[in-house]
Amino acid sequence: MSSQGFELRPTTTPTDAAQRDEVLQNPGFGRYFTDHMAHVRWTHADGWNSGEVRPYGPLSLDPAASVLHYAQEIFEGVKAYRHADGSVWTFRPEKNAARFQASARRLALPELDTETFIDSLKALVAQDIDWVPTPASEAEESSLYLRPFMIASEKFLGVRPSKEVDYYVIASPAAAYFKGGVKPVSIWLSRDYNRAGPGGTGAAKCGGNYASSLVAQQEAEANGCAQVAFLDAVEHKWIEELGGMNLFFVYKDGRIVTPELGTILEGVTRDSVLQLAADAGLKPEERRISIDEWRDGVKSGEISEVFACGTAAVITPIAELVTPEERIAGGEQTEIASELRKQLLDIQYGRAEDRHGWLTRLA
Repeated sequence: MSSQGFELRPTTTPTDAAQRDEVLQNPGFGRYFTDHMAHVRWTHADGWNSGEVRPYGPLSLDPAASVLHYAQEIFEGVKAYRHADGSVWTFRPEKNAARFQASARRLALPELDTETFIDSLKALVAQDIDWVPTPASEAEESSLYLRPFMIASEKFLGVRPSKEVDYYVIASPAAAYFKGGVKPVSIWLSRDYNRAGPGGTGAAKCGGNYASSLVAQQEAEANGCAQVAFLDAVEHKWIEELGGMNLFFVYKDGRIVTPELGTILEGVTRDSVLQLAADAGLKPEERRISIDEWRDGVKSGEISEVFACGTAAVITPIAELVTPEERIAGGEQTEIASELRKQLLDIQYGRAEDRHGWLTRLA
């Protein structure tokens, strides 16, 4: 059997239906995984081989595999949504595929074509479709989180691009990111650490970026904050992004501003918010914004809202920015953030017209 060009090797020990249903009642995030995973292998000599969907399980890596020593790897985050008619869709996967290719170029990995990237999602979801949660109501934002990733697997300790690479997709049922509804959160401003610098890997979605943010995230949690915000690495004055989300600033004159690309990740949700904001008559701007502009804008009332966005959390309002010296409010309102969040979710779950052709059916 094959699906989307992927050879199927079904597991002989599938999860019991009752046990799977119990998991889907309270999946959390990233705690449980489906029965299968997609895999495609690349070698310098032969290029990409044919793909397969095989049983989920541990990977066999040589202790000298390049990824373990030089962190040559990238990943993506995609969600699959169950619609009311039982069909399963995903949101703008071609954007994830393009970002995956850009990340591969930056990490000296082979690029996976868009068709194979999307076909790998379809093949895995088709096999594990029973793992896609069915939301009980609009308030229940459950989905199947898909994690494509690529690792350098060659047995070699020299410092050069790996000549053997493996691409995988695993899947994990996920509940809403925020339990009990979305509430404004406090974020910590990192003064001692930077996420990325000019010419670095900030625009790539690679594990090293996240590993380097963890100590700052610990600092945030120690100060009672849910997330950490980073400044630029040169002047230490320009707001960049959070540890895993992009930032937006809403102005009372109708502008909606987000930090420009370059050293930050080109978020799929970020790009979608820019489009939906323009559709709503707001004036999107991508430019540098300083910590002083944030402080002064909120104080004067010119900035009415601040929010963060990303695949996992969708959109969440920022209550305040906490620094070692002060607390800077995130604006007095949340109306724009709430409306954009609802529009995004309604499109993703098939409750609103997909005017931009953002949805792709997986199963």
